[in-house]
Amino acid sequence: MAPELRDLVSGASPAGRLARDNSALRTFTFAEGVVMLVLGVLALIFPVLASVWVTAMVAIGFLVSGIVGWVNTLARTARLSTAISFWRFTVSTLFLVAGLWMVRQLASGPERVASQVASLALAIGVVFLIEGAVATVVALSHRQINGWGWGLTNGVVTLVLGLMILTMKSLSLLWVLGTLVGISFLFSGLDLLTFSASFHAVSNDRSASAGSQDRSDPA
Repeated sequence: MAPELRDLVSGASPAGRLARDNSALRTFTFAEGVVMLVLGVLALIFPVLASVWVTAMVAIGFLVSGIVGWVNTLARTARLSTAISFWRFTVSTLFLVAGLWMVRQLASGPERVASQVASLALAIGVVFLIEGAVATVVALSHRQINGWGWGLTNGVVTLVLGLMILTMKSLSLLWVLGTLVGISFLFSGLDLLTFSASFHAVSNDRSASAGSQDRSDPA
């Protein structure tokens, strides 16, 4: 039965349906925020384990990307030029090789795992360094725009983080990924909880407004 017909049969008003939908979305958002907060705290408490988990997820991502790339290219070979097909197969193969190599390293023992985690942390450090430099230059180039200071702050902080990661010793790099993931999850969880609280207030206002309109409409 369609939602509109079900509401008509049950006598539910549009305001009641809106309140029910808003309540379900609010509950889901709140639960997601709590889960993200818990994961963030766990990642900060056990940063090395979180780093290994991130490395494993990257390896799986490479494998999946390589397989999907091969299947997609094979399905479209007849419609693609030889050069494009060649490069797509090459990139997909590189993803597969990288993923398989990372999985083998992770399964070879703690020393290989530590090497993988440290290498991935260094790669993130390089990304942060480049991203921070670009963000800083962009912010300084747009000083006439309101809020450019926040962009500059973000660029400088990201640049400093990149420099810190690249200058760390190998053992220190083992907790970098886990700490970054933990911080990211914490901020995501706080953002979701804040959104849930603000959405609760807005949905209450809308439901009250819709209810008053229903009462004011003539039967």
